[in-house]
Amino acid sequence: MKKILYFIAALAIISCKNEPKDYVTFSGTITDQKSDSVVVRSRTYSKTIQVQEDGSFSDTLNVTPGVYSFYDGAESTSIFLKNGYDIKMTLDTKMFDESAKYTGTGSENSNFLAQKSLMEEKLYEQDFDALDKEGLETTFKNIRKEVTGFINSHKDLDSIVSNSSFENLERSIAGNKNYFMGIAQLREDLPKGAPSPTFDKYENHKGGTTSLSDLKGKYVYVDVWATWCGPCKREIPFLKEVEKKYHGKNIEFVSTSIDVAKDHNAWVEMVKEKELGGIQLFADNDWKSDFVTGYKIKGIPRFILIDPNGNIVNASAPRPSSEKLIELFNQENI
Repeated sequence: MKKILYFIAALAIISCKNEPKDYVTFSGTITDQKSDSVVVRSRTYSKTIQVQEDGSFSDTLNVTPGVYSFYDGAESTSIFLKNGYDIKMTLDTKMFDESAKYTGTGSENSNFLAQKSLMEEKLYEQDFDALDKEGLETTFKNIRKEVTGFINSHKDLDSIVSNSSFENLERSIAGNKNYFMGIAQLREDLPKGAPSPTFDKYENHKGGTTSLSDLKGKYVYVDVWATWCGPCKREIPFLKEVEKKYHGKNIEFVSTSIDVAKDHNAWVEMVKEKELGGIQLFADNDWKSDFVTGYKIKGIPRFILIDPNGNIVNASAPRPSSEKLIELFNQENI
């Protein structure tokens, strides 16, 4: 009888050991951590994990198989989680994307995602602005070919990872291609040296009105923005730095708000609150203003450089946060 009981107990133990886990074991060590916790998140899931003083963390997560975002502070990377996995992560926040490494059961998927992210980042560092439509077609064709080959070379991936990688590749190519094709079309429609669309008697925050013709004889760097536009506001500190650097030189910095009339007071207050410099103007008819439609502006922020004769230098100039803006100014000897 005792032998039978021992046999049944042994079977129970073996059965428990072979039963799949209904959770992921996720642990790791972060060097130079940015906060006392990290977050694992998707559109339908969020889990905060405490990080110890030595940078270590560990937790179990019950998840639906999929690609998740891992956050330490504002920075993030992608990981693939599936119940039954046991993943260990190492990360140095000084080289966030480059240092993310994984070991353990299922780690090959997250290592692949980290490598693919670095690869795509390098591919998209090209100077797309300098390419014409034919060059863009060739470049994006080559990107698709290179990334597709990289995905296909990894035979050990979970099907969810490989399928989502192909889908994300196509979305990325479509979005970037459409954007840069639009820039190329702008260069054709609004080429360098062509007369610039103008604005006339726009309200000046300091009083009175200002027209583009009033600024003739100087380069004019125009920022088309609105008070509700997050990306516009993120450029403000960089614009202030550029204005400071070029103070006294042959260039005027003009910020033109295309807020609708009912938000006029919001514009007045934001210019005061943010202590915005340069020439602050309020467009006469928001998105339908002649200057805005003349430059075919469909999204903001949009930056434009006009020469001292009122001709276009660049209908879609680099943002203040881009090093390419100073390169453009240097080319023009501003």
